[in-house]
Amino acid sequence: MAAPRHDTRGIVDPSALLSRVRFRRHEPAEPLRRYVEWYWLIDWDLPEPYASHIVPHPSVNLTFQWDEDEGPPYGELTGVALGLYTRKLTGRGRVCGAKFWPGAFRPYAPQAPVSHWTGRALPAHEAFPQATPDIARTVVSHPDDAARVAALDAFLLSLDPAADPQADLAKGLVQRIRTDRTVRRVGDFARAQGLSVRALQRLFSAYVGVSPKWCILRYRIHEALELAGTRQNVDWATLATDLGYADQAHLIRDFTGTVGVPPTAYAQGVR
Repeated sequence: MAAPRHDTRGIVDPSALLSRVRFRRHEPAEPLRRYVEWYWLIDWDLPEPYASHIVPHPSVNLTFQWDEDEGPPYGELTGVALGLYTRKLTGRGRVCGAKFWPGAFRPYAPQAPVSHWTGRALPAHEAFPQATPDIARTVVSHPDDAARVAALDAFLLSLDPAADPQADLAKGLVQRIRTDRTVRRVGDFARAQGLSVRALQRLFSAYVGVSPKWCILRYRIHEALELAGTRQNVDWATLATDLGYADQAHLIRDFTGTVGVPPTAYAQGVR
């Protein structure tokens, strides 16, 4: 069943990407929903190359991929990307990915803090020896979504992670940051959760891979990116205040530093 989540937050110019690829999301098997937010499937067949750009969520992704220009199918583990993530798509290809909930990946790789994977993209077998080339071929070779989802379920269920209350705590805290606009300062947020700032920072390093401040700033940019691409007229000064920025200049600086262009230029380009 398709996952009931259709927002495109984090995708730079989503209409351009979605006009070139088939993009779907599906829910994982029920026992996995504690850890995996959704599966995402992309297929493309392009007459000319296209570069997709993503402002990543604070999530770890496990993908199985096939690109006719890159050889046989392979698995890849991608930690939280700190900057703009760019992927060049050429010819024909396919990606079958599992996006873990922010904070919920650690039970699958308890040998290292999630910050160990941050900013890295590496062969999946370096984290999961079970992610063999045969597994990659099995996942991406299926012709229909249901079979690909079932193959992803089978692989992740076979890993059987141990429950970790700290992962549940970290996941809940990131969700609070993601959905509550009143969360603006790390110190205030830590006190509201009954934690010291240092304890909150240690938790995020171990289970999220980035700092609480980074998460606050990233979700601000996601909202600004979404509004810039969907609204005809945005009052940037008011939005800056709503998102907790000191002023419009700080919002523009963060947006430009992350996306590569100022918000007004991005909005004009998308429209």
